[in-house]
Amino acid sequence: MWQLMGQTRVVSLLQHGLEKGTLAHAYLLVGPPHVGKMTLALNLAQARNCPADEPPCGQCPSCQRIASAKHADVQVIGLAQGPEEDKAQAEISIEQIRQLQHSANLPPFEGRCKVFIIDGAEFMSNEAANCLLKTLEEPAERVTFILLTAAERALPATVISRCQRLELTPLPAAAIEAELINQPGIEPEKARLLARLCHGCPGRAFSAAADDGWLRQRAEQMETLTGLVRAGYEERFDYAAQLAKQFSRNRAAVQEILGLWLDFWRDLMLIKAGGADNITNVDLEARLIEIAGDYSLAEIRTAIGNIQAAEAQLRLNANPRLALEVLMLNIPRKEKRSGHNGATPLSVKHG
Repeated sequence: MWQLMGQTRVVSLLQHGLEKGTLAHAYLLVGPPHVGKMTLALNLAQARNCPADEPPCGQCPSCQRIASAKHADVQVIGLAQGPEEDKAQAEISIEQIRQLQHSANLPPFEGRCKVFIIDGAEFMSNEAANCLLKTLEEPAERVTFILLTAAERALPATVISRCQRLELTPLPAAAIEAELINQPGIEPEKARLLARLCHGCPGRAFSAAADDGWLRQRAEQMETLTGLVRAGYEERFDYAAQLAKQFSRNRAAVQEILGLWLDFWRDLMLIKAGGADNITNVDLEARLIEIAGDYSLAEIRTAIGNIQAAEAQLRLNANPRLALEVLMLNIPRKEKRSGHNGATPLSVKHG
C-alpha cells in the first residue's frame, strides 16, 4: 500500500513499472521539502523487496523492517547527523559515495534488491557526484538508486540524465486540510491554519500538528515581524544584526523567518486585491486587514520584491548583515499608531 499523499500520477507510473518489470535502476525525486519524497522513496524500497502479490503491502516483515530503518539492504545516505546549524555547511562526501559503491557491488543480504536513497542529493560535493556518476552509468544487478532533491539545478546535468526524473508537486490546501481533520485531536481551525502554512507540503503540516512548539514559535515570530512595519530604523537595524548573527549559525532558520515575512506581505496583497479567502495566516486575518489599510498595492509589491531579493542574496553568500540591513531600510515603514498594542520589542525567536 503506497502511503504517499496525493501524487497520483507518480504512484501510477511506479506501480505500472512494478507490474511490467520495467522499473528504472535510478530515480530522481524532485520537489520541495516535506512534499513526500522520502515517503515515496521508502515505499519504492518496500515494493522492490515485498513478497506480496500487490507490493508494497506494508505488513510483511520486509516492509516493516524498511519502515523502521532496520533492513540491511536499504540504506539512506545524507548529510552527517548533528545540530541543524552544523548541517548548513555540510556536504555529502566522496567517502560516503565510495562506501555506497562498495555495498552496491555486494549481493543483497536479506531482500530481493538493494536500495540506496540519497537524501539531499544537491549537497553532494563535486567529487562525490562524479564518483556516483560512474556507478549510475554501470549499475549492478538488483540495485536501485533513489536521489532526493529540493534543488535540482544544483545537481550536475550528467547525474540527472542517468536517472528517471519524477516530480512531486505541492498539494492543494483543501486536500491537506481534509486529511488533517481526520486525525484525532486536531480541531478544524488548526487543520485549516496548518494546511495553509505548509504551502502544499503535507509532511510539514503533519509534523507541526504533532508538535505545538512549532506553532508557538511561529506565533512569536509573526508578532515580531508584524511589529516591524511600524518599527523605527534603529529597531529594524538591531533586528537585522540579530538575524545576521543567527544566520552564521543556522541559515535555514533565517530563511524560514524571511519566508514567514514574505507570507505576511503576500497576505496583505491578497487582502488589498479582495482575495482574503486565500491568505496563509488565517489566524491573523483581523490584524492583517488593519495593517493592509495603511499600504498601497505598489508599496506591498515593493516589500515583496525586497524580501525576495534578500533571500536570493543570502543564497549567493552575500554579506548577511548588509543584505538584511538593506532589506530593513527598503521595507515601507508606517508610524506607530497611538495606543496600538500590536507591535512588540523586536528579538529573534529561536527554535
